[in-house]
Amino acid sequence: MGKAGRIACIFTPYVLTIGALVSLIFVGLGCTKSSSGTLNNIYFFRADMSNLTTSGGSSLIDTLSSDLGDLTDLGSDEFEAALALAKSKDEVRDFYDIGLMGYCAGNKTSSGSFEVDYCSKPKAKFYFDPVSVWNLNSTTTDADDLLPSNLKKALNTYHTVSKWMFIAYAVAFIATIVELVVGLTAIFSRLGSLVTSLVSGVAFVFTIASSITASALFGVLTGTFNSALKQYGIHGHMGKNIYVATWIATAFAFGGSLFWLLSSCCCSGRSPYHGDRRRGRGITAEKAPYTYERVSSPYGAGPGDVPPAAPYTQHQNVPMETYHRQNAYEPFRHV
Repeated sequence: MGKAGRIACIFTPYVLTIGALVSLIFVGLGCTKSSSGTLNNIYFFRADMSNLTTSGGSSLIDTLSSDLGDLTDLGSDEFEAALALAKSKDEVRDFYDIGLMGYCAGNKTSSGSFEVDYCSKPKAKFYFDPVSVWNLNSTTTDADDLLPSNLKKALNTYHTVSKWMFIAYAVAFIATIVELVVGLTAIFSRLGSLVTSLVSGVAFVFTIASSITASALFGVLTGTFNSALKQYGIHGHMGKNIYVATWIATAFAFGGSLFWLLSSCCCSGRSPYHGDRRRGRGITAEKAPYTYERVSSPYGAGPGDVPPAAPYTQHQNVPMETYHRQNAYEPFRHV
């Protein structure tokens, strides 16, 4: 019953840890496979460029058609000119989804649905660079100056923080795997639970740090993106599924850490009488009060030894001492 109770005690934190690991896996696999409709819907940020317009409000596509590719009529806005040129070469897609290790792109259908047909190769410390992805550097050598100043600052911040965010997610993922492995030792002792609770604490700290960083980073980026590019018909918004996954992972990591700690304080896994048997091993049992033992023979016999009775005949003189020793009851002493 001791081991069965121990297994039942660690069942809850173990299941919570598995849930955290699965959620983190979904976060990492978002925007990595174009053929998967599930993974395509897991993204931090989407840039919708299906309604590109000039700064004056007219359709960018209509302007390009009427001017036959003459970009001088688009005005003095270099960003607008570079964007129009990239669009004329079909180098700008209708939308772009940004994930943890890559991005996906595709076209928007007439029904308003987004169909992904391309995903970049997964890469550690991924950073989405709109200048290179949208091919805006074809019109000038210093393409970074094409972006509005506030958007440029926001992208620089995103570039720096995205590296830390990836590292935090990677540490959380690895720590969660280690937590599951070390958690197997918790079946045998509370010491194993204590070690596992320390590892789970590391996993929880990095999981919640990753979730907070992602939510804050893309929240700020979305606001700056929309304010800077709204006049061009470009709209950005945050995803939903990936934030649900990362915060579920955080909740599971917290629950697992809490229950691992509780399991280190209870459910020892020993049998109820196991400890008593071990403590009593090798110790002479004490005698209960009011017990008796026989007095040793006064004639040198060992304790408990009764000398053989002398044969008795009618004509034999029997010493008084022998008579009393053989026929009277033996005295007992109180211990």
